[in-house]
Amino acid sequence: MKTLNIGILAHVDAGKTSLTERLLFEAGAISRLGSVDRGDTQTDSLDLERRRGITIRSAVASFGAGDTRITLIDTPGHSDFIAEVERALRVLDGAVLVVSAVEGVQAQTRVLMRTLRRLGIPVLIFVNKIDRTGARDQLGDIRAKLAPRAFDATTALDELAELLADGDDAFLESYVEGRVDGSACRAELARQVARGMVHPVLAGSAITGAGVADLVTAMTELLPATERTGDGPLDATVFKIDRGRAGEKIAYARLHSGSLAPRQRISFYRGETELTGRVTAIEVAGDDVALAGDVAKVRGLRDVRIGDRLGSPGAAARAGVFTPPSLETVVRPVRPGQAAALFTALTRLSEEDPLIDVHRRGHDVSVRLYGEVQKEVLRSMLAEGAGIDVTFERTRPLYVEKPIGRGEAVEELDPAQRLYFFATVGLRVEPGTGVTFCLSVELGSLPSAFHKAIEETVHSTLEQGLYGWEVRDVAVTLTHTAFFSPVSAAGDFRKMTPLVLMAALREAGTRVHEPVHRFELEIPANAVSAVLPKLADLRAVPAEPVTGPSSCTLRGTIPAAHVHEFEQALPALSQGEGVFFSEFADYRPCPGPPPTRPRTGDNPLDRKEYLAQVARR
Repeated sequence: MKTLNIGILAHVDAGKTSLTERLLFEAGAISRLGSVDRGDTQTDSLDLERRRGITIRSAVASFGAGDTRITLIDTPGHSDFIAEVERALRVLDGAVLVVSAVEGVQAQTRVLMRTLRRLGIPVLIFVNKIDRTGARDQLGDIRAKLAPRAFDATTALDELAELLADGDDAFLESYVEGRVDGSACRAELARQVARGMVHPVLAGSAITGAGVADLVTAMTELLPATERTGDGPLDATVFKIDRGRAGEKIAYARLHSGSLAPRQRISFYRGETELTGRVTAIEVAGDDVALAGDVAKVRGLRDVRIGDRLGSPGAAARAGVFTPPSLETVVRPVRPGQAAALFTALTRLSEEDPLIDVHRRGHDVSVRLYGEVQKEVLRSMLAEGAGIDVTFERTRPLYVEKPIGRGEAVEELDPAQRLYFFATVGLRVEPGTGVTFCLSVELGSLPSAFHKAIEETVHSTLEQGLYGWEVRDVAVTLTHTAFFSPVSAAGDFRKMTPLVLMAALREAGTRVHEPVHRFELEIPANAVSAVLPKLADLRAVPAEPVTGPSSCTLRGTIPAAHVHEFEQALPALSQGEGVFFSEFADYRPCPGPPPTRPRTGDNPLDRKEYLAQVARR
């Protein structure tokens, strides 16, 4: 038997959840067809998903098609939940990108397609809602905005052969010599689809079921399936964490090789860290043993997290394909007595969505966000799951600091200064790329544990710069070291390093930078005069407009802090016809006085207080 893991992706409201429901119903995997409007679909299980009619968490469901088991992963369409989409992409064999026949290619559709192509994931495009009033042929727009080599899946054999010949010299030669028949054409089509060279476009309706059988056929014939086998050592990736009724952790894992069974004791890896656990139960499409190619629900691994590798360290984790959130907000309980419970509940939610990145800052708890919709989701989850009503402060950008010049500092053991650290540390900081740490002392000048203590502390200390923001693009060099045997310990270097590093950083100086998004905006031509002043008010920097017969396209950059405000204003400025898309681009120097963020923990910028805090401990 073969397995095929398919992601269903789309801009919000294009109908992907309805399509998932129809696929499951037509295959007999569910006995009743659910509806997004009624809130009873198989894959939208959260109460908020049912009320709002949107997908917030990725959902997994399976059905059989001939000798292939197809696992569907229904992903969120709203850009605020792009992290859920990213985690699903890590385990896909292929994707179905859903486009509405009424609204056409939308902003998020373009983001998704660009990402799928960059990762080399094969894509079928399904034009949904052809039964709706206002539906129109979308092939031209799809070619212009998504994929130049997209083609109508009903294309005649000769036309298809010509299209495929454009993408492969060997096939072109066979075609010119008349050696291409129907089976050769289908084989070449499957090969080019699998390599992301061409993209079949199918059309239908998830509501009526039109075109759905053709979509299933295209999945099984054109997308690359995996042979279901237990050969090789266990190697699996955890891409989703859920909770059972009793609060127990459930890990969703894609098996790349080997097998996984109940009562099996396994190792799992987080980077270079090895952990162990015992699997208590496995669920995979009615089976209790998972094999290569399967997506399995795994119970019993209490310490598992998203991104962990089961069985083997495997290859290095794939870098994030979407940029982490560039906004944050402070969450407070309505009832102050629930502050500790709030932090516990948010920490638990961060296991299901690591990018919300929960932090304590003094008495405050902050979380990271992609947008304002996430606030409503968190508020609902905390109220329904933990009985905690919360309020949010105004969302603010996540600024970063970058060094301006070069700075150096050295601290040595001097009994006259009443320093309590048996360590000498000297550091130099200067502008760099990323965060780097290097040595200008001999590696053998310190025991390796002391070197490691300094390096680890450098990275943790840079999480809060002179103004309280994370420090980026900095090169840190270790310039002086000494230890005092036998009394020196790694802890002495961990305590000394923040004092030295922040003194060097103060000498170098830092500049606060704000996150900036690149944007693309499509508006009616007569709305340009209203939109441009608003962009200027929000410190956006647009490029030269590209004007068509009746519309205008604007590209440029806009501070992340003002993206939501512009999205709110756009409908009135563009008579409801504006289409806006933005994604993180870079950081640029922040104008005006540098914004600050309260520090947490010990403050090495205040030498007297820092030493007093350490002495008290």
